[in-house]
Parts: sequence; C-alpha cells; structure tokens
Amino acid sequence: MALPLMPKATAVWLVDNTALTFRQIAEFCGMHELEIQAIADGNVQSSIVGQDPMVAGQLTREELARCEADPTARLQARETDIPTPQSRAKGARYTPVSKRQDRPDAISWLLKHHPELSDAQIVSLIGTTKSTITAVRDKTHWNAANIKARNPVTLGLCSEADLEKAVVIAQSRSGIPQVQPPQEPHE
Repeated sequence: MALPLMPKATAVWLVDNTALTFRQIAEFCGMHELEIQAIADGNVQSSIVGQDPMVAGQLTREELARCEADPTARLQARETDIPTPQSRAKGARYTPVSKRQDRPDAISWLLKHHPELSDAQIVSLIGTTKSTITAVRDKTHWNAANIKARNPVTLGLCSEADLEKAVVIAQSRSGIPQVQPPQEPHE
C-alpha cells in the first residue's frame, strides 16, 4: 500500500478531525502507534500543519466513515492516476576540486591493498575513470613520481561502509574466503 505524501501531516489531520483508532491511523500513515499517540497528546504536532487526505485525493469520505464505524477495518488509499516517483539511478559522483588531486593516491592504495576490486568498482567508489586507473596501475600517470598510496576513506573520497561492501562483493566473486575479525575470549 502506498503511503500518503506527507504522512505526519496526514496523521495530524486524521487525529484532529476523525474518530479513527491510533492503530488505523498508524497503519495508513506508515507510522508507529506511539507516534500517533504522541501527536494526539500534543507532544509532536505543535509545528506540523495537518493535511486533509481527502483534499489530496488519498481518501474518500465514504472510506473514512466505513473505518470510523468499524475500529478493526483498515483504511484503503484511493487509487490515483498520478505516477509514483521513481528513484533516480546514481550518476557520476561529484568530487570537490580540492580533493581531485587525491584520486590517484586513493587508486594506488586500492590497487595495493585490495587487488580483487574490479576497475568498475573503483570507478564507482571514488568517482574516477578507467583510463586513470590504468595509468596509475601501469605507472604511466602524468604525476606518477608523486603518487603516494593513501586510504580513500581518510581522504574523504568514499565511506568505510561503501569500501567494505565493495570488498566483500569482490571477494565473493573471486572466491577469496571471508576473513572474520578475531573474537575476544569470554571471561
């Protein structure tokens, strides 16, 4: 079921203007019952303006009346012909001008410490090109004499989570066994 466009604002309006149960409102808005109760108690709604779901075309008056009469009924959102927004595919990652000279250092570090990473994974991690990766690997980069291997996470070119995810994927593809961190003995 599609959630309302502005779930908290819709919940505020439903609490203030209907006799629906907290559970019905929570299920319709995709929130927890305690959040709805906090709105009803006045702990949350002070800065949120309610939005009428009937004006927004999400509910009908008949649907509200049906659910107010039966506390166990679930609100059903009205079908709409408005297309739902699609998530945009990740495009090229922007790197500030001040950090662009750090890319070859990060490429060198990745090639040295994680040779299992594919060029495509390195491209998506730090936002570089395959030709730059090849030039650093072959030591034909225009600034090859000054390249020092430095961790891309400490340079701010990628996050630790993104790096770990890429390494795990590369290791599973290449058949390298996963290394588990040592566990401390229990006392």
